[in-house]
Amino acid sequence: MKGDTVIQSDLEVLTALNRDYIQSVQDGDVQRFEEILADDFLCSNPDGSLVDKNQFLVQTARPVTITSLEAQEVKVRIIGDVAIIHARTSYTTADGTQRYGRYTDVWARRNGKWLAVSAHGTR
Repeated sequence: MKGDTVIQSDLEVLTALNRDYIQSVQDGDVQRFEEILADDFLCSNPDGSLVDKNQFLVQTARPVTITSLEAQEVKVRIIGDVAIIHARTSYTTADGTQRYGRYTDVWARRNGKWLAVSAHGTR
């Protein structure tokens, strides 16, 4: 079925974008975020602050203080031209403590391309 093929293709693309997102957090990769975040992107930070794309890029440019960031239990839900990704994270803090969190990212297909429009992270 053509519909199943499209959904599988979207799932593969979104899974790869999710990996890129996590790797970009770990690497502080501002350039990759420029490519995958929508201009109207908003992020709810774990401290409760809400930042737009430009503020998020400023945050991303700061020195990364965690290591071994991994996404686990990734769940991708595709609802037409919107996708919601839920996952658990694990990472190591600068003092060597293992920590965990969760995130929810919302992606929208715009002009045939998936872009992150929203993110919410907890620790």
